[in-house]
Amino acid sequence: MKFCSDCGAPVTLLIPDGDHLARHVCTVCRTVHYQNPRIITGCVPEWQGKILLCKRAIEPRLGYWTLPAGFMENGEAVQDGAAREAMEEALAHVQIGSLLAVVNVIRAHQVHIMFRARLLDTDFGVGPESLEVGLYDEDQIPWPDIAFLSVEFALRRYLDDRRAGLERTHFRDIDWQNQQLVITDR
Repeated sequence: MKFCSDCGAPVTLLIPDGDHLARHVCTVCRTVHYQNPRIITGCVPEWQGKILLCKRAIEPRLGYWTLPAGFMENGEAVQDGAAREAMEEALAHVQIGSLLAVVNVIRAHQVHIMFRARLLDTDFGVGPESLEVGLYDEDQIPWPDIAFLSVEFALRRYLDDRRAGLERTHFRDIDWQNQQLVITDR
């Protein structure tokens, strides 16, 4: 950030009074511009034991497989965002269920929130952000071509829980430290 969105003056990075972290502060109007993590919301849609996956038509990870997920919009609940993403990416009607996973992607400044979901019908298709979509049995999932570590984590925990007959909530931190991937389960 270089300029204040309120008055257009330059901003500087400093620790405001009463705070403990450096923030972008306007040099003229003194507005503090907070930058917070972005929320990614999505779901694991299931139909008769099969999982709905989408092949990405956009970067990052063009051509790789993912669950329907994306950035949460202002003015919507996390669960509503997960259902919207299923519709946008796979033209799928879903019923959002319980919370499955929260993944903190530290370096990307993102929090990925994934839910269990029930696909309401098989009337799904390719949305504008997908090259193809399909239902996959567990043994058909293209694990080497899964787009994101957070998606792989959520999908594996979903399948583990399903086998165990449980609905647990799982937590993971993904970060890079000293040019090495660091994964921490909580």
